[in-house]
Amino acid sequence: MTRYFDEELLELNKKILQMSAEVEADIGNSIKALRELSREKAEAVIREDDQIDRMELEIEEKCLNLIALYQPAAADLRFIVMSLKITTDLERIADLAVDIAQRVEEMADQPLLKPLIDIPKLATLAQGMVRDAINSFVNKDVELARSVILRDNEADELKNLVQTELINDYMMKDPTTVPRGVALLLVARHLERICDHATNIAEDVIYLVKAEVVKHHPESLK
Repeated sequence: MTRYFDEELLELNKKILQMSAEVEADIGNSIKALRELSREKAEAVIREDDQIDRMELEIEEKCLNLIALYQPAAADLRFIVMSLKITTDLERIADLAVDIAQRVEEMADQPLLKPLIDIPKLATLAQGMVRDAINSFVNKDVELARSVILRDNEADELKNLVQTELINDYMMKDPTTVPRGVALLLVARHLERICDHATNIAEDVIYLVKAEVVKHHPESLK
């Protein structure tokens, strides 16, 4: 029975990694659509969301079946419960990639308001945080999880830079730029929220491995 259970846990790990890879790709594809103002690429991201939703349901069903069939306790039970939580975060990240794609659709018939500099940086940061958060979960790597949490301040700073530039240098000087400016503000906000979800995952990893609550306690990361 133990061998079968261990195999099922490995399969669960694999499914979470697959979902994470799809979600990370969605982030990149949504930003590629933004760079090119491509309605076609944006629509592809939006269509992909159905696949992400199916993966979430498959993982949820697997977790519930594992609990019902094997009645795990202690560390194994925490791992399965955390898998459910993390899958929810991944699904919400995918939803945020869809939100970015929808902003692209709004801007697709107009030129970009400004060259994209900080938004792609924020997107790269978000992708890396998601990837490392999931790897920290799969490998139970507390230090990698801590590094994800510590990067969240950088995400906040980049979002604030985008916001300050768009409002002060464009929208306040020329009201006609407001619709395009708001769309880019929302893109930056969506990316910052993706980083928040990656941080949530990393915080769950630390709790899973060390039973240490770091949420709202940044001093514990030092």
